[in-house]
This record gives sequence, structure tokens and C-alpha cells, in this order.
Amino acid sequence: MGGNAMTRTFCSLAAVWAVVLVVAVPQAQQTAPATPAHPAVSGHDPERFQTAQNCVACHNGLITPSGEDVSIGASWRASMMANSARDPYWHAAVRRETIDHPSVKAEIENECSICHMPMATTNARLAGGHGKVFAHLPIRGAASPESKLAADGVSCTLCHQIATDRLGTPESFTGGFVVNPAPQGGPRRMFGPYAVDDGRTALMRSATGVTPTEATHVRESEMCATCHTLFTRAFDPRGQPAGRLAEQVPYLEWRHSAFRAEQSCQGCHMPPVKEPTRVSSVLGELRENMGRHTFHGGNFFMLRMLNRYRLELGVEALPLELDASANATIKYLQEDAARVTIDGARVDAGRLTARVTVTNLTGHKLPTGYPSRRAWLHLVVKDAGGRTLFESGAVQPSGAIVGSDLDADPARYEPHYDEIRTGDQVQIYEPVMIDTAGAVTTGLLSGTRYVKDNRLLPRGFDKVTASADVAVHGNAASDRNFTGGGDLVTYSVDVSGAQGPIQVQADLRYQSISFRWADNLRRYQADETKRFVGYYDSMSAGSSVVLATAATTVR
Repeated sequence: MGGNAMTRTFCSLAAVWAVVLVVAVPQAQQTAPATPAHPAVSGHDPERFQTAQNCVACHNGLITPSGEDVSIGASWRASMMANSARDPYWHAAVRRETIDHPSVKAEIENECSICHMPMATTNARLAGGHGKVFAHLPIRGAASPESKLAADGVSCTLCHQIATDRLGTPESFTGGFVVNPAPQGGPRRMFGPYAVDDGRTALMRSATGVTPTEATHVRESEMCATCHTLFTRAFDPRGQPAGRLAEQVPYLEWRHSAFRAEQSCQGCHMPPVKEPTRVSSVLGELRENMGRHTFHGGNFFMLRMLNRYRLELGVEALPLELDASANATIKYLQEDAARVTIDGARVDAGRLTARVTVTNLTGHKLPTGYPSRRAWLHLVVKDAGGRTLFESGAVQPSGAIVGSDLDADPARYEPHYDEIRTGDQVQIYEPVMIDTAGAVTTGLLSGTRYVKDNRLLPRGFDKVTASADVAVHGNAASDRNFTGGGDLVTYSVDVSGAQGPIQVQADLRYQSISFRWADNLRRYQADETKRFVGYYDSMSAGSSVVLATAATTVR
């Protein structure tokens, strides 16, 4: 999978009133909950999770035979996984939801923390309580054991304890992963892709108190799907449930594509090291195909924001590490996300016609994940002297797109196009939600359905047979040129009187936090929303990046 299925960046708001975490217990104690609510077990286990500090001592300093540093700890701490609890956009979004829906504030924090602060929330639920968000903020200076677990984000002892129970089923989605208790009288198990001999097992057990256990499921997409398949339930103005929305479902998009039989999430987002490499700096064996813990996805902008405001956000990764992670994310996007070509460009009777094809190279929709993300075509036509004759999709320093109806007016949105003839028409690949009154909204818990979803489809995706959760919405559903694998857009431009040759350039641009999704937070007078808007305003000129480009000359 490409795009951002593993990141969060990839990490986004979890669902309210949806399927929740269940922690397995011995068979004699198990009970099936009548409704998805809280774990069926209780009891506080202070040893269930540990922070990454207890892991990185042996899993850093990993150098390949050719000299590449593939240290697990250093790679992870500069990722969005490690910084999921520090994400200021997430802080602002959760605060916005609690202001919009104050009657369910506790439930919102409980569900929104399960995938951003999973260790602290799991412990809280098992102790009979609820997950919290703001009680653990600010991250900087977190003192209590639970706040330290919260600050550690999506950490080692969370992912490596997820069991096979329910993986790939709807019950596992929206943070419904299963963490088994320690065997009776024995140490906890940590799952990994390799068999570990008795000597090294004894060494790890003595050093950490856990037993390394071979488990192939840590390399399967179904494990990632537990937090990257999220459903929200909308609320009306009275606080009553009003519908269900597929907030982000990259796993389901992948499952409906050709990539299901070709490559897992981890294959793209944890690409294997090509050389035999030691996975431990202490008596480590050479292992084949060690997965990098970089978790590159689509959130380069947040990585840069975390770096710039690192002191305020309590970021532990070094500045050079975060800078390298952001740059590597952009490189990953530009090499593996999309391709743009221009075909059949010609001038006839003073009118230029150009066919622009955008190909999605990822294993899910592009962009995927949190619905603030969008990609769009920026097309420029110039004459022989470099004078601009036509432009569609220019981006302003504020991050707004010139010609985007949604950026100009929060009540409207730009439709999908098969043909573009004027500069105020822009092909924007995005999801657009509406609320119970039919108004466009960027509030996740207000959104009842999508009126537009023309995000680029992965290869092998059949939009006719797609389920409702991954369906195409709006004009793209009937566009014969919008198919599994990409989209073809025809531009028809008046160039009469222009001196040739005519230059045509098409860029596919991308934002992880689009202008409207950021600007709609401006009216909320809370510390978290005001802080994020300030951050965004200071960095908005760099909020987008070119994923792919093509150019041609018409003589």
C-alpha cells in the first residue's frame, strides 16, 4: 500500500460508539459483550505496557553490511506513530468535536484516544475507566506513569502485543485490536516475525521480562487495519446519534484492489532491508527482510510542524531525525504515489486540447486516510514568450487553491470534472462530507455521508462492485474516464492569437491538511484550536508538495 495507510499520519480521530478494544482473557473467564462498549475484562496490570525506552537500548545501533543505519528506535521516534499523541492537529480536532458535541465529551475522548494514546487508554478501560486525551496534555513534562504511556503514542509494546484474535473482521476495526494477558505465572509475549533460539529468548526475558514469540501476523495488513479502518457515528444538534460514516478505510480500499494479492501494508510502509541485518545490537543474528520502522506515509507537513514546534509539543526525536523523516516521506510520495502524463496535445482552430492522465501507484485511494487530505491537478499553459495563457489549480500562500469552491466558501465544494475549460474549474481529488441538515462539514462527528469522493482509485478497483464504505460519490461515479488505476481529464483552452510553440505543464499536488479543514478550526476559541491555527498560518506556504509532473510542447 502507498499513500499513508500506516501513518497517520496517519493516525486520525477514532470513532464514537463504534467497535472498541477487547482484551482477551483465558477461555474460562471470557464473556461476549451484548453491545460494543468496553472490554469484557477488568483489572489493572501495570506491567502490560512499557515505554519504548525499554526497547531501544538493544534495537538501536543497527547498521547494514553496506553501512546504512536501520536502527529501529531512531527510525520509530521520528515517525508519526511515535508522535501520534503529540499531533497538534489531532489535539485541535478532538477539542473541536467536544465543543460541537459536549454531551458526549467523555465518549469522544475515550474513543479518540484508543489509536493515538493506545497504551494509556487500554489500561484505563481495563481498570473500569475511560480513555482520556486532555488529562495527558501537555506531553512536555508528562510525569505520571499513565501519561508517560500516553506520550509514547503507538509504541513497541502496543503493536508487538497485538494478537491474531479477530484480525480482519469488522470487530477488529476502530481500535478493536486484542492484547492478550500474560500466561498464568509466566512472562508476557512479544510478537515478531522471526524465531528466536532458547539462549536469546532467555537473554531478552531476563532483560525485559517478556518472551519473544514468532508470529507471522505482524507482517499482515489485517494488523494495521485495527487502527486504520475507522468508523464514526454522527450526532445531530441535540446530541442524538444520526448516522455512520467510513471516516478512513485504506484497508478496505486495499482489499478491493489488485494489491490485495500482491503486497501488504507493511510491504510499502515498512519496506524490507535488502541485506541480511541484525535486529538487535546485543548478540543479534543476521536476519533477512527486516522491516524498516520508518512508517513513511503522507504526513510530511505534520512532521515538519512537530520539528518546528518541538519544544512546545514535547518531541523527543532529534531535529535532524525529524527533518530526515519529512524529507524521506516526500521522496517516498514523489517516487511511489502517482504518475502524470499528457497525451494528444494539439491546437485546432485556436483552441488547445490536452488529455492529462493521472495514475495512482498506491494500493488504496490517493489520497487515503484522514479526510482532510486532497490532491489536485495544477495545469499551466504558456506561449513562446513565457506568458501564462491559462492556469487551473494554483495554490496560494494560505494553502487555499485558486478556483476551489470549498476554499472560497465553506458551504460549497468543487465538483469532479471530465473536461475543464476555464481557470476557475479545478480537478481536486478529495472526500466531502455533509451533516444532518445537508450542509458541507469538516466535523467528523457531524458528517453523515459523502457527497463527493473522487479520490484516485487503486489498480484493480471496480467502482461498480465497491461496497458502500469505499464507494465513489459524486460526478466521478458516472465518469467513464475515472477508473481503477487513475483518471483522465481533458483540458480545452482558448489560445487564439498566441504565439507558439505552446508550453503545457501539469502537476499533481498534495496536501495532508487542506486549507478548509484547517481554517474551519479558526472560530473555536480553545487553546488547542488556536495553537494549531497559529502553527498552520506560520507554515501554510509549505503545506503542499508536487507528487508528479509532466510537460509537453505543442508546435
